Amino acid sequence: MARPIMTENGLFMNAPPPCLSIEPITAPLKGRVVLPGSKSVTNRVLLLAGLARGTSQLTGALKSDDTLYMAQALQQMGISVEQPDATSFVVRSDGTLHAPQAPLFLGNAGTAVRFLTAASALVRGTVVVGGDANMARRPIAPLVTALRALGIDASAPSGCPPVTIHGTGLLSGGEVEIDASLSSQYVSALLMMAACSRTPVRISLSGPHIGAHGYIGLTIAAMRAFGASVTSGDDASWTVAPGGYTATDLRIEPDASAATYLWAAQALSGGEIDIGFPIGDFTQPDAAAWHVIQSFPHMPAVIDGSQMQDAIPTLAVMAMFNETPVRFVGIENLRVKECDRTHALATQMQRINPAYAREAGDDLLVFPHPDPANTAKDVRIETYDDHRIAMSFALAALKIPGLSILNPGCVGKTFPAYWDTLRALGVSISPG
Repeated sequence: MARPIMTENGLFMNAPPPCLSIEPITAPLKGRVVLPGSKSVTNRVLLLAGLARGTSQLTGALKSDDTLYMAQALQQMGISVEQPDATSFVVRSDGTLHAPQAPLFLGNAGTAVRFLTAASALVRGTVVVGGDANMARRPIAPLVTALRALGIDASAPSGCPPVTIHGTGLLSGGEVEIDASLSSQYVSALLMMAACSRTPVRISLSGPHIGAHGYIGLTIAAMRAFGASVTSGDDASWTVAPGGYTATDLRIEPDASAATYLWAAQALSGGEIDIGFPIGDFTQPDAAAWHVIQSFPHMPAVIDGSQMQDAIPTLAVMAMFNETPVRFVGIENLRVKECDRTHALATQMQRINPAYAREAGDDLLVFPHPDPANTAKDVRIETYDDHRIAMSFALAALKIPGLSILNPGCVGKTFPAYWDTLRALGVSISPG
């Protein structure tokens, strides 16, 4: 069955054809782009609005696979979620989540699965949180372990979703340590749940490493917007006061991860693309990629991707056209995203030309300017049902002839209008 994606006017249409062919550009890309809203912020504030007492109006929101799964799950749990237009949600709640009549199916939406796993501890009754086959391979054991340490009956026998939570409707509070080396989303999930506890909750890291620490800041900012009190004495511990949430109206900033593709397209083409949002106003960690992109074609020899993980596919493809080789480090967590992104990037680059890239442990090495005689004439890029692999290799197709993108509809996860956006900038895209 064709995968549905949402158009800009909020209607659904059939997914793009199974393959899209992209012609190399012959002129700089120029134009103004309307970016989708931030997925990270949208899924946080949807949940917080569901936990808040009153009516919240969320504008500038992302409407995509991931956020619509979250909205549908909240509706299953008794929350009113209306969509008055293509970029807004109106959420009405009495501050209580109810046990759904069926398991929550969340596709491959990592934020939704992790956030709702923790929030389900606030439900009186049983909640099963799961997703598709890809989600069933994404680890969640550290979060389940932390929930159990707080006295919550939660289990995930495989260490991955589905997760079963038997809630009592009450959270007592206390202290908990969590291993967040695989994902900062585990910490965000606990933080958002903790404000609904009867007594304060103190959350601390069990190790020195955390994936994309900046997303914790996003979570705390969103919580405070809904009236929660969060304090932190350092970068490794947080205390959340009880009190719950109060409804609010909030405008969501554009998606910084989506912006990286446009910044890269501008740099690769020597063009001028206006995204309509000042660089300095982004609060999302992936906005840090802008500074790296500005250095093209003299990108640093070593790029640490630990705090801008979703931007690494963009930067890695750009590195194919850099003047000198680039080594990407701090990207261990890319192996447990929608796919093993490090392996996917290296494999697809090697299919274009074996000398483009190689894996070195958990690092990715990209070598520009390989022997053109070894470059394949026609390559259909395998996207592994991963939106970031599809969108990043579309950038390579701007420069390399004969590339096409398989399963282009996977961009519906976070940027449904991606292909139309490239077309509007002058890129020639046709069914492959």
